[in-house]
Amino acid sequence: MSVIHTENVNTLGRSLCIITGASKGFGRTLTHQVVYLLKPRSVLLLVARSGILLQELRMELQSFCEEQQLLIQCITADLSTKDGVNETVTVARQQAVNEPDHVLLINNAGSLGEISSFVNFTDPGMVSSYMAFNVSSALALTAGILQAFPSSPALRWTVVNVSSLYALEASSSWVLYCTAKAARKMMFKVLAEDEPNVKVLSYSPGPMDTEMQEEIRRITGVSHHLFPCKESAAKLMKLLLENDFPSGEHIDFFEVQS
Repeated sequence: MSVIHTENVNTLGRSLCIITGASKGFGRTLTHQVVYLLKPRSVLLLVARSGILLQELRMELQSFCEEQQLLIQCITADLSTKDGVNETVTVARQQAVNEPDHVLLINNAGSLGEISSFVNFTDPGMVSSYMAFNVSSALALTAGILQAFPSSPALRWTVVNVSSLYALEASSSWVLYCTAKAARKMMFKVLAEDEPNVKVLSYSPGPMDTEMQEEIRRITGVSHHLFPCKESAAKLMKLLLENDFPSGEHIDFFEVQS
C-alpha cells in the first residue's frame, strides 16, 4: 500500500475542488463545509443531475465565496453518460489558469438501486445501467481529471471515494449496492498503486439522515439510528486536513475520533 508524505494543515490550500452528487444529502453538506477550508482563488466545481438544486446551493454560498475570493461553478450532468463525464472534465480543465496547488476530487455521486433477491436480476441492461452510474462514471471521471491535471510531486492530489460498510460486508437483497461499492473500493486501491503522488481515501460516511435512508426504510421497513450529515462531513474534513492515512485506505465514520 502506498504511503504519501503527511502534513497537518488547517486549510486545503488553493484548490480545485470537485464534488459530484453535490445537490443534496451528503454532497450538499460536504460543500457547505469544504468552502471554509479553501484558500482564496480556489475553485469549487459542483456536479449533479439537478441544475435547480445546484443553483440553490450556489446562492446559499455566494456571499461567503465572493468575500473569500472563491469561484463556484455548477455543472448539470449525468455522469453515467460519456457526455456528462466529458463536460465535467472540460470545465475542470479550464480552471488550470487558476494554478491550483491542490486538486481534490470527491466522488460522492451514487444511487441505491433496487433492493431485491439475487435471482430477480436477470436483465443485463438494468444491471449495466446501474453499474454505469455507480462504478464506470467514477472511474472515467477520475481518469479524465487526472489527465487534465497530471499528478506530480509539486501538485497535491487527493481523491475521495464515498463508500459504505457494504463495500466490505455482504447483505441479503443488496446485490447491486454491495457489488458497486466493493468494485469502487478495489478500483480506488488500484489508483493508489498506480499513482504514488495521488492520496486516495475510501470513506464510509455511516448511517446518515438522508433521502436514501428514507427510501431504505420504506422498502425494508428497517430503521437505524441515523447521524446528521454534518457530523460525518466534519469527520471527512478532519481526515483530509490531517492527511495522515495510508493512500488507498478504507476508513469508516466510526473509526474517526471526533
